[in-house]
Amino acid sequence: MWQRSVCVGLLALALGYLCLLGPELPHSALRHLSASLLGGLRRARSLEGRMVAAWQAAIVRPARGWARVAVGVNACVDVVLSGVKLLEALGLEPGDGKDHVVLNSRQDLKEAFTHFMEKGAAAERFFSNAESFHHIAQAASEYPGAQLYVGGNAALIGQKLATNPDLKILLCGPVGPKLHELLDDNVVVPPESMQERDEFHLILEYQAGEEWGQVRAPNANRFIFSHDLSNGALNMLEVFVSSLDEFQPDLVVLSGLHMMEGQSKEMRQRRLMEAVASISDIPTDIPIHLELASMTDQDFMSNIIHQQVFPLVNSIGLNEQELLFLTQSASGPHASLASWSGVPDVGVVSDILFWILKEHGKTEERASDLTRIHFHTLAYHILVTVDGYWGNQVAAVAAGARAAGTQACATETIDTNKVFLKAPLEFVTSQIEAPSKISLNPDEPVVHWHREGISFHFTPVLVCKDPVRTVGLGDAISAEGLLYSEVYPQ
Repeated sequence: MWQRSVCVGLLALALGYLCLLGPELPHSALRHLSASLLGGLRRARSLEGRMVAAWQAAIVRPARGWARVAVGVNACVDVVLSGVKLLEALGLEPGDGKDHVVLNSRQDLKEAFTHFMEKGAAAERFFSNAESFHHIAQAASEYPGAQLYVGGNAALIGQKLATNPDLKILLCGPVGPKLHELLDDNVVVPPESMQERDEFHLILEYQAGEEWGQVRAPNANRFIFSHDLSNGALNMLEVFVSSLDEFQPDLVVLSGLHMMEGQSKEMRQRRLMEAVASISDIPTDIPIHLELASMTDQDFMSNIIHQQVFPLVNSIGLNEQELLFLTQSASGPHASLASWSGVPDVGVVSDILFWILKEHGKTEERASDLTRIHFHTLAYHILVTVDGYWGNQVAAVAAGARAAGTQACATETIDTNKVFLKAPLEFVTSQIEAPSKISLNPDEPVVHWHREGISFHFTPVLVCKDPVRTVGLGDAISAEGLLYSEVYPQ
């Protein structure tokens, strides 16, 4: 760092000296030398600093923004603490990792946490035993250093949007007394949405390089589990939809479908069809954003894709785990890929995103409203839109990336000393079709390309070196991307 500062100082002194000598030098020579030195000054700035400056210039409010946003339907209180310390407090010893679709015991919890910690991947699971979960939750909430926060994708998105004083937010979900106390004053909760007890979710965090037994986390992330019956049955969905008539939102944000995985297959199937019927009642002139989350049942994911959920929404938000699971569930491109290795390949991600909009998005022949996907992973974001439906997407993807850098580090603005660039500086835009090769320019960090009537906007993320809190990061990213997006009237 000090070497760069010295270089900048010397270049500045040289430029000042040139200005003093200016009258004695030919004008063309002065201009050439000044340009060279200014170029040197720009290069001496960090890549991170140049990207932040470029984002700031690109992030402008849309011509037609939102005034009222309705968000539902999963909400809870998050208990956030160190996963390793909780497992040790529960008397569990390090051991081999193993994934479990549903957690039935403390042993299952230990194995699943170890499995995902080793991968550095986020995951969310249902804990089936109510009594055992109650004891674990009590130990977690009483553990020194445990913190209680607003939780649930819908509540987190609502809370993030509520920081904008110009927006009015309606939140509908199972809101207990503690959650209501934690919510921003700008969030309106319908009386029908209130309940006597809170739903608690346990967020077990781990840091990059943290070790437990033989396992070492490649990056910071979190493992979430709960015994959440209200959210699992989408109890507040009908209340949410019925409240829209009075609230009159410009935008609806929907999340919580993944919570139904803890239900029996028959119950889940019935509830999904009821959800489709309720979502269909939302007026078609109100855009709907669906936020996906971690899932394990491929049949259920396939049902969400094919049974009229995707065609009913205008926009989707998801991360790399959810994207890969989606293409595996629906036999899409690169479905044979078992897992990501390191930073997800941009060309592979681009192929899957293109396929989603081509196969399930809006076309002249298909009665679908889906025209936008916001993909986020640790190292970069991509916003994909069907041409003619969304505007201001350069600002939207840049704002989402900026939110990732500030929220993870818990800073008001991006501190370039606390972040680093992890995205590839060169990548190809497809691994299936003849690709374009793109080299990243830190002074123009939002890259744009087209593919058969679909636009892609890519930007790197400045990754926090020592993240303060990872939970809710994807929800904050999607909220910020939506805040700066503009939907064109059709």
